[in-house]
Amino acid sequence: MAIPLPDGLATPALVVDPDVLDRNISRMAEASRSQGFALRPHAKSHKCAQIADRQLRAGARGLSVATISEAEAFARVGVDDLFIAYPVWLDAGKAQRLRRLADYVALRVGVESVEGAQRLGKAVRGSVRPVEVLVEVDSGSHRTGVQPHAAGEVGKVAADAGLDVVGVFTFPGHGYGHGAQAHERAARDEERALGEAAKVLRDLGLDVRVVSGGSTPTVGQWQPGAVNELRPGVYVFNDATQLAIGTCGVEDLALAAAATVISVPAPDRFVLDVGSKVLGSDRSSWVSGHGYLPQFPQGTITGLWEHHAVVRLPEGVRGPRLGALVAVVPNHICTPVNLADELLVVRDREVIDRWPVTARGANT
Repeated sequence: MAIPLPDGLATPALVVDPDVLDRNISRMAEASRSQGFALRPHAKSHKCAQIADRQLRAGARGLSVATISEAEAFARVGVDDLFIAYPVWLDAGKAQRLRRLADYVALRVGVESVEGAQRLGKAVRGSVRPVEVLVEVDSGSHRTGVQPHAAGEVGKVAADAGLDVVGVFTFPGHGYGHGAQAHERAARDEERALGEAAKVLRDLGLDVRVVSGGSTPTVGQWQPGAVNELRPGVYVFNDATQLAIGTCGVEDLALAAAATVISVPAPDRFVLDVGSKVLGSDRSSWVSGHGYLPQFPQGTITGLWEHHAVVRLPEGVRGPRLGALVAVVPNHICTPVNLADELLVVRDREVIDRWPVTARGANT
């Protein structure tokens, strides 16, 4: 982590190293391209038009999003190929919004239930562009998604409702384990689950063109074959969890929260002006405390309040002075970005740009 924090920076603030960011984007794009995968990165991690533009210019096929409002936000800034990778349950208001969205962007939507597919078909019937559907499959994270053998029932109902069923997708949440073996096991689970589900749909006569998976921890473990699209998200910035589980190195951390030391109550303890309203409150099984401190890698954020972070240092480690700037890499980057109005782009200790968080709070 080499973001040199500018003197006089008003804290707390989220700062981005654009050179590390661009390197992360280029590396993922090239890895996907060289292995024959389409790349459709998940924009919920950055929610930022400038970063989306970088991903698309690097070769991304389109963007994945989590909500209709995220899709609306990116459509407003010109992104015209979007996948809502989520089993959206449509009430009347969401149905109207989705129908409007389908009229002017190439839209894909996830489904995982018969009822959800029927509602979706009714909502977009007669839209200017056909809405593509991917059936969500549970590949081992046990969140949402049908078992692979049940994908046919959902897919058939979706097709009968007038939807263009183009494939299957999954999220390998169980890939968030320590070390390459855990990541590889999850990748193999994805391939098996998606391959089985795709075959079930093809046996029904459906034209399965998209088999979509991939998260930041599992991307490097994919084998060409069953899967043809990847949807990583966190890789643009990385975070303390990715560092802890071995997905990235310190040199790959592109975003941190800049904080000021507001109290030094003891030689082994200091307090920062950054709390859960900036860092989020996510804990990780692989990270000790509430974030990673590049300048004090042996330190631990042992306490987090709304506006305070208490850091403890091992005996013999010298802490910062009162008023010093300290960088904190969050445990899970997606939440802090959603809490911020803007990202400060910093190079050579200067703020060179300010990027609005385009889809901030777009959670519906």
